[in-house]
Amino acid sequence: MTAAVHRPASHVERATCRGTIGSGLVMLIRASRGVALLRGSALAAALLCAASPDGASAQATPKVLLIGIDGVRPDVLAEVPTPNMDALAASGWYTAEARTTTPSVSGPSWSSMLTGVWPGKHGVTNNSFTGRDYDRWPSFLTRVERQHPELNTFAALDWLPLADVDGLSLAELDGGGPVLPASLDTRVVLNGYDLGWAEADAQLTAQAVGHLATADPDAMFVYLGNPDEISHQHASIGTEYRDAIALADLHVGMLIDAVRARPGYENEDWLVLISTDHGRLADGNHGGDSPEEMIIFILANGPVTATWPPPGSAVIVDLAVTALDHLGIVIDPGWDLDGRPLGRPR
Repeated sequence: MTAAVHRPASHVERATCRGTIGSGLVMLIRASRGVALLRGSALAAALLCAASPDGASAQATPKVLLIGIDGVRPDVLAEVPTPNMDALAASGWYTAEARTTTPSVSGPSWSSMLTGVWPGKHGVTNNSFTGRDYDRWPSFLTRVERQHPELNTFAALDWLPLADVDGLSLAELDGGGPVLPASLDTRVVLNGYDLGWAEADAQLTAQAVGHLATADPDAMFVYLGNPDEISHQHASIGTEYRDAIALADLHVGMLIDAVRARPGYENEDWLVLISTDHGRLADGNHGGDSPEEMIIFILANGPVTATWPPPGSAVIVDLAVTALDHLGIVIDPGWDLDGRPLGRPR
């Protein structure tokens, strides 16, 4: 991310297997590159897909929640107590060997995660978002709006350039933007620089939880920015950074609990995707092509993942395409997307 962008601290825009995961579950056994396994009799109560894959109704409504946590190194993630993500990984699909964009900075990386194409297409190669072409390469949420306007879209974030490119004092350029525009059904837009990143993440998580309880979202994106900013502030991947990752896991748990608590959950087919935009060096910096900066994790959980092939090669552009595929949106070859659904043979 870049220097602070001063805008109003908060606004919400609107266009017209149950159980608890967390402490007290079971013993955690971590594998070498961040794969977490859970053992114990309470495991079934902890999983999003506690029922067998075949137990879901054939009429279950597909829904997607993509959670993006900024700047998390998979090898550090493996060393931090994260019971919520551990439980999801244990019962779902997980890789700590996926790859992000070049350069490994937030602007191009989030653009690629959300659009399903590499920077050479969407045009974003820095955190100024110049050269963007979101008209040609929109986010998966915008594609949902275009293909199935009856579906409800939601985005919550606290890094303003994802929702307000004019906040960077840019002229209106051909190509549109931002990547998460006001045309989505619901946007929660907070300012992490004004509120503080931990507080902003907590507030947007609470609003996403409230939305899950009171509305009927079909496609959601929730961004958590605190870990990246904390690492930059302390020029480190030490204690403060690890605490920020643990806090992000708490927010993940709140979101998953809210999904499970939905009145219609038994008739819904949720796919939860969790990933990050880039890694980082030991001093907190990133932007290069070292493995520490380029390697990211991808986690997927939901009944559908039981039939997915074992984790193999995966890249950041696969996430948007996976979300669209789960929602039953046929990928038009004319869109020329670079990603492929994670659940399909490679």
